[in-house]
Amino acid sequence: MKSKNKHIIIGTLLAVFALTTAFVQMPDPPVTKAHNDSYQAGEWLKFRVHYGLLTGGYATIDIKDEMFNGKPVHHIKGYGETTGIVGLAFGVEDYYESWVDKKTDLPYKFLRKIDEGGHTKNKVIEFDQQANKAHINDLKHNKKTTIDTEPGIQDMVSAMYYLRNNLETEGLKAGDEINLTMFFDGENYPFKMRFLERETIRTKFGKVKTLVFRPLVQSGRVFKEQESLTIWVSDDDNKIPLRIKASLSVGSLKADLDAYKGLKYPFEIVFD
Repeated sequence: MKSKNKHIIIGTLLAVFALTTAFVQMPDPPVTKAHNDSYQAGEWLKFRVHYGLLTGGYATIDIKDEMFNGKPVHHIKGYGETTGIVGLAFGVEDYYESWVDKKTDLPYKFLRKIDEGGHTKNKVIEFDQQANKAHINDLKHNKKTTIDTEPGIQDMVSAMYYLRNNLETEGLKAGDEINLTMFFDGENYPFKMRFLERETIRTKFGKVKTLVFRPLVQSGRVFKEQESLTIWVSDDDNKIPLRIKASLSVGSLKADLDAYKGLKYPFEIVFD
């Protein structure tokens, strides 16, 4: 696997919220029209990322309540970095932020500032959800552009939180597929994710009931094959990601929830 691809995928894993949407490819989703509140301000998640047998780094994501152009929003901030030997081999420091409308779950603004082994990006995107436009400010190249977007567009961060609030999980059956459109690298990017099964897994917090999903990813460039990525989400009212595994062209990556606080609902542990 080329070094640049290592930076891209590790950076994406370190920003775990982005992993669910960053490399996916697109029938209609079992998404409810009713808005549910599965998260709240004060929620903080920390993930430990493994590259093979090594701890590759950590990622955190937290939520605050703010106002954006007079509208109440969730300001979601994610940060990831490599550590130890992995950090010395290919250093990564990524920042992702999204300002998401509390009622519609649609993003108004998205920030992506990354340094992945010298591969850098620094962009701020403002979404006009009514006019279906994305106004992109590329701070690295001092360039501004405007691109048409699909209705209800999501960004790399907001997509996971949109699904947490809107995905109806009770009626999910193996093989059901979920799709939406995400704005990624200046393009409207179709997202497709398949539900696999319900599974109880062992975590550092105890046994937890989960929903297992598989985003369909592009094979060859970074991943071994199209179905190389698997995500375990808590099967409760929080719907937080607990584990992510990826088989790469060379080696494998795994991210596990390492710490948390401020969940809106009790974190359900299964006792034998």
